Parts: sequence; structure tokens; C-alpha cells
Amino acid sequence: MADFPSKVNTETSSPHSYGSQHGGNSLRGLPSNITTMMDLSFAQSIPAILMMAEIFLGLLHWALIASTPYMKVPVYGWVIFVAVTMWIITTILFLMILFGVHRRLSFVPWPITVMLYYGVAVVLYLTAFLANAATVNHIHGSNFYNHIAAAAFFGAVVTLAYGASAFLSYLEWKEDEGNAATSSVPT
Repeated sequence: MADFPSKVNTETSSPHSYGSQHGGNSLRGLPSNITTMMDLSFAQSIPAILMMAEIFLGLLHWALIASTPYMKVPVYGWVIFVAVTMWIITTILFLMILFGVHRRLSFVPWPITVMLYYGVAVVLYLTAFLANAATVNHIHGSNFYNHIAAAAFFGAVVTLAYGASAFLSYLEWKEDEGNAATSSVPT
């Protein structure tokens, strides 16, 4: 029994992980791990490009509204609520699809869920855009007129982007023959 420790290997991890367990560089393999987790075919697809445009333009839209004294016109509370909420949800949805989290949630009928999300987003963003555009003249003459006018423009562009995504997700759902039990996501 005296020779037991020298003959038995009780190591459960690879020798390369020793440094990360004992204060070494724990981020050593991070770039390769992230890129293997990403769905690069989705990242290059039209729905992903539309989602990136929605995220970027939505951020621009709500930043323009937030940089003004939007509390003076009560309807801008609705506009900023819609813009920030849709921006957050779209960002989360994009990251979920990009990193394949949706595959682990197979109980969710993704084609119809994404289609319904985009349908609701179009309606909400259309109301926010119309409210924004209808009240641009109330700010006319102030220093923030250009911000509100630009926000109305970007609100229209984001509404169109959400409309295009809704149309593409509808086509994907129809191609799937309306089967809500499948777990595919528009790509």
C-alpha cells in the first residue's frame, strides 16, 4: 500500500486547465469557445442583419428621444417606453438565436413565437412613430427640434425594419406549414 499514490493518477482535468484553476489565465480559450458556440450561418442571414439594424437604429431612436426634455410632451413617455422595450427584447432575442439558446428551449414553438413578437413590435412601433411624428411641431423653435425630428425619422425606419422581419418570419412560418410544434427559428 505504500506505493499507492505514485501508481494511481487521480487527475480529473486536462493538464492545460491547471493554470486556470490556480490563478492562471482563465480566459485563455475564450475566443475559440465563443466562436464555436455562435451560429455563424444565422449571423450572415437576412433576418440577423435586420435584427442588427433594428438594434442599432432602435438604440439611436431612443437615445435621440432620451436626450431631449421628453417629459414636457406626455406622449414621448409612450415613445421611449416602446423604443427601449423593443430594443431590449430584440437584443435578447438576437443573442439567444446567435448563441443557440433557442435550441435548448425546444418546448417553445419558435417560428410562431418570433412571428407574433414581430407582429406586436410592428404595431407598437407604428403607434410610437405616429405619436412621435405628430408631436414634432410642438417642439418647433426649441433646441431639441432636430433631435425629435430625427427620432421620428429613425422611428419610421425601425418600424419598416420590424415590418420586414415580420414578413420574413411569416414566410418562415408558412414554409413550416404552420406547425407550431417545431423548434426551428427563421434564419
